[in-house]
Formats: sequence, structure tokens, C-alpha cells
Amino acid sequence: MKKALRKMGKTLAVLTLLALVVAASADARDTLVRFKGGIGVIPVSSGQGTAATATVVNRNIVRGVQPPGQPWVIADLRAEVKVDGRIRVDGRGLLLAGGNGVGTGGSGGSPTAVNQSVFATLICEAAAPFTERNTTLTGVQLDDNGDFRIDDVLTPEPPAPADCTKPVLLIRNTAGAWFAAGIPAN
Repeated sequence: MKKALRKMGKTLAVLTLLALVVAASADARDTLVRFKGGIGVIPVSSGQGTAATATVVNRNIVRGVQPPGQPWVIADLRAEVKVDGRIRVDGRGLLLAGGNGVGTGGSGGSPTAVNQSVFATLICEAAAPFTERNTTLTGVQLDDNGDFRIDDVLTPEPPAPADCTKPVLLIRNTAGAWFAAGIPAN
């Protein structure tokens, strides 16, 4: 009897392991792209001119999307986009890195001001024309420490995986400027 129970326990363990492997494989097939880590925005990418102050600047435009007026930092970003457009983004420490509101979520340091709201944009095209696939444009509000979570569906739906080989994930404010970008995970 004990021998039969041990054999049945081993069989159950093998079947459980097999089910987990199959489920993980199916999840991997459902995933379009993952992002692990984030890069905050530096609004100006370069300056021109011979004076001590640049007379012309080049804004840090990413695939047609403008940056904000101040630099921002992000401590961490994790995101997963499914083939059907479902997206989950977990951001930590998205804070102003300049100006009077430095170190805040865009409230300007005022205890009565409201922090920025952000949404996510996935762009799969490496060259124009670019299609912006967005979460809800009203966004989610940053916590005081710059944390946020987006659990939404992209509109329009992303292309097939073969057509999304150079994805960019931008975290944007409701005015449309990008604050942070995700780092694609391999």
C-alpha cells in the first residue's frame, strides 16, 4: 500500500511539473514583449552655438513623441504586453529631476497640488509612420513617491509579433509628453 501511494505521489508530482511547463510555454506565446528597467527623460539631447549658453537645442523626441520641459528619473519599471493588447506596467519612483518640483511626482512640491497622471504608449515601428498604441489617455495618478500601476488594454491592438521587433514603451503625461521609457527584456 505504501509503495503504491509513493508511486502515485511521484506520478502526481510529474504531472504537476508537466502542467506548469505547459502553462509557462503558453504564457510565453501570449506575450508580445516585456520591459525590465526604465530610463528617465532628459528633454534636450544636444545644443548648438558658440556662446556659453546654447542658442539652439535639439529636443529629445522619441518616435515622434515630444519630451516634457524638465528631466525626470525612474527607479524601476516592469511591463508586459500580451499579443491581444493587454498590458501591465509597474513603475517605481517616477519623479521630477529638475525645477521647483524636483523630487516630486509633478506636484511642484505644493502639498495641495496634484501629482501628474501617466499612461503608456507602445510603438512597434522603427521608422515613420509610427502607430501609437495607448492605454487609457486619462492615465493613472502618480503616488507621492512616483509609484504607479497600469493594468489596461492598448488601443489600437498591437501588430503580430513578427511586426513588433523594435518596440518602444513610453510612459507619458496626459498632455502627451514622454517621461520615461522601458528597457526591452530578452
